[in-house]
Amino acid sequence: MHKYLQFDLTDELLQLRDLVREVVRKEVVPNRMYYDEKSEYPKPILDKFREAGLYQALFSEEQGGLGLGMLGGIVLAEEVSWGCLGVNTAFTSTKLGALPIEVGGTKEQIEKWIPPLVTGEKTAAFGLSEPNAGSDVPGMSTTALKKGDRYIINGTKQWISSAKQADFYTVFAMTEKERGPRGISCFVIEKGVKGFSFGKKEDKLGIRCSETRQLIFEDVEVPAENLVGLRENQGFLHAFKTLILSRPAVAAGAVGVMQGAFDAAVDYAREREQFGTTIASFQAIQHMLADMAIKIEASRLLTYKAGVYAESMNKEAAKLSAMAKCFAADSSVQVASDAVQIFGGYGYTKEYPVEKYYRDAKILQIYEGTSQIQRNEIAAGLIREAASKTKKS
Repeated sequence: MHKYLQFDLTDELLQLRDLVREVVRKEVVPNRMYYDEKSEYPKPILDKFREAGLYQALFSEEQGGLGLGMLGGIVLAEEVSWGCLGVNTAFTSTKLGALPIEVGGTKEQIEKWIPPLVTGEKTAAFGLSEPNAGSDVPGMSTTALKKGDRYIINGTKQWISSAKQADFYTVFAMTEKERGPRGISCFVIEKGVKGFSFGKKEDKLGIRCSETRQLIFEDVEVPAENLVGLRENQGFLHAFKTLILSRPAVAAGAVGVMQGAFDAAVDYAREREQFGTTIASFQAIQHMLADMAIKIEASRLLTYKAGVYAESMNKEAAKLSAMAKCFAADSSVQVASDAVQIFGGYGYTKEYPVEKYYRDAKILQIYEGTSQIQRNEIAAGLIREAASKTKKS
């Protein structure tokens, strides 16, 4: 069998899955509505994750992690999101913040910044989007001006997960505006430095326990040694590689949301009686459940494939990562909606978890690249492949 078509999880990954399931059922499920309703950062839950060694599952053996690769992160994201996508977003934002350093940093930078993340001693966040430059990354206005052995950062980042909670941030800024995307650089900026502040906490529809704020930079001085890779104008490449690696994990979060909503819907359909029988016996409900299961299985398999390709930076990795993120995100909204429908009026209340799955699912079509942007990237990949085949023929 081709190495990219292995479907079974290894024993190590199965052990990780079982461990995460146990922690999620004990720590996340009983508390998720509290943190959602209070819009409160779930630090006590993340402390339990740290004690269980779950942060280590996000990193390689060389960095002190468990070395379970992309599939380890995917399994982790799915299981945590089964309990709560907000908790998963707060948790995995550290890995997202670490990725630019991992893919573009020097050996010394990796050795300095990554180990505290592996242990969970510190957390990180990722600063790319801006108020007027979300999908349009080259349109960013945050600037970094070299002055001696330091850079002066000015600008604002928008929609940053774990803002104010993270200890440091990988922030993208223009070092040569006239070069467009080739003039972007990436910097590590620590919380607490002069001129670095945060905007108001956003009051969101879903993933409410994951804090979202602006990052505001007003003449923030950053040592030149905090330039990722120690080379200017490499930031767009760092961001591109980061998103290839992060989007399968977002897709895995979507799979977790779907699985959670589906499990709740199946249990309810088997118990709820109408017209003298359970609604699970109605063909209309059966077809809904069948369609939900198809979307979950297809999303999971595409996510696994995208993860394996992304890890090796296969030439198809960008296209497959976009496919997995787009398909799983769109499917999660539909599956969560169907779960609410199966619950009927009860599904619209906070007495049952499906309304939360529904609210949480929507963000999956928006953050880390909207579903529309994913389709742009998929189409661009397909066109490049067709052009390449034409040249060869």
